[in-house]
Amino acid sequence: MKAIMIIYNQAHTEKVEYLFDKLNIKGYSLWENVQGRGSSTGVPHLGTHAWPEINKSILTIVTDDLVDNVLDKVKRIDAVNDEVGIRAFVWDILKMV
Repeated sequence: MKAIMIIYNQAHTEKVEYLFDKLNIKGYSLWENVQGRGSSTGVPHLGTHAWPEINKSILTIVTDDLVDNVLDKVKRIDAVNDEVGIRAFVWDILKMV
């Protein structure tokens, strides 16, 4: 099992929801109003007057065979407009109850 965390500009919400539906990923946790600054462009997403954009973050646990498919779809979303921002991170789940 793998954990995948996707952090994305809220403008990508429908695309991320579609990705989960398309891959039949049912379980996830969602955080809204996530603030931060990306390491690639360094543009802050703080929900303020000066930096009005805001992110969301979604975490799901999937079988190993789904990981590459999810990452490929995230890469495709990012390729459409890399200035909006979406990143995915994967780590091993050793145990869960």
